[in-house]
Amino acid sequence: MEHILELYHQDYNPQRPLICFDEKSVQLLAHLRAVLAPEPGQPRREDHEYQRKGTRNLFIFVEPKAGQRHVLITNRRTKRDFALAMRYLVDDLYPQADSIDVVLDNLNTHHFHSLVEFLGKTEADRIMTRLQFHFTPAHASWLNMAEIELSVMSQQCLNRRLPDEWTLAMELFAWEQNSNVMARKIKWSFTVDDAKQVFADYYSVFLSC
Repeated sequence: MEHILELYHQDYNPQRPLICFDEKSVQLLAHLRAVLAPEPGQPRREDHEYQRKGTRNLFIFVEPKAGQRHVLITNRRTKRDFALAMRYLVDDLYPQADSIDVVLDNLNTHHFHSLVEFLGKTEADRIMTRLQFHFTPAHASWLNMAEIELSVMSQQCLNRRLPDEWTLAMELFAWEQNSNVMARKIKWSFTVDDAKQVFADYYSVFLSC
């Protein structure tokens, strides 16, 4: 926890960007009947029945200090998908960066071996020379700023029925572009000193061991 908090309070360095990474599953739902347009004094009305159109996985990359975020849509979130997402991060999103710090959780797919298994050792080594993984502790997903951004995205962009991947992609693209033009940064205020006060009981147990 302290390592992640110290990382968040380092000075911004465009040659070594800090990226928070997370994923979210989204269900595609189609209307069975036409939606009734809003009228004066009445909200838009839709039938409670819907048709399931499958699910998609969203990978989100958040650069909190620069106010940038990028969303990648995949059919699943397997080891292969993770490996391709890391290559996308290195080669497409930040090709000029010397090194990239990546904050992520301890999901079993989030591992160097995922890259080796699906991209080969040589390619995996090439990608990992540009990446530094920083894992959040177990049961501490709140430390990952990407989780905060997923919550914001869900409220602003995914709070309605999206019938297909194209509609999902267009909604996410509009949200992403608007947020990035605004350069909406995340200011993280929780420090190591704060943690020592909030979790004082746990620190006492640790120091007594």
